Amino acid sequence: MTRHLFFAITLFSIGVLLNSPSMAASPLQCEERNANCLGRCTDPTGGAGDWRGHQNRCLFYCDRRVIACLIRAR
Repeated sequence: MTRHLFFAITLFSIGVLLNSPSMAASPLQCEERNANCLGRCTDPTGGAGDWRGHQNRCLFYCDRRVIACLIRAR
């Protein structure tokens, strides 16, 4: 009986995963995600350059994410 329950739960989980909606985004959704990403970036120098010899990598990370999203949205 335990095997049947485990098998039923496994089949149900696979069915849910296969029927989940795809994450296709429009270009406007990509831009909105980018704005949210940029809003989370802290910039201690206020855009003046590096902080203690290190560039702010968060902005580059957000740019890479929006470019990848826009490529997939086409």
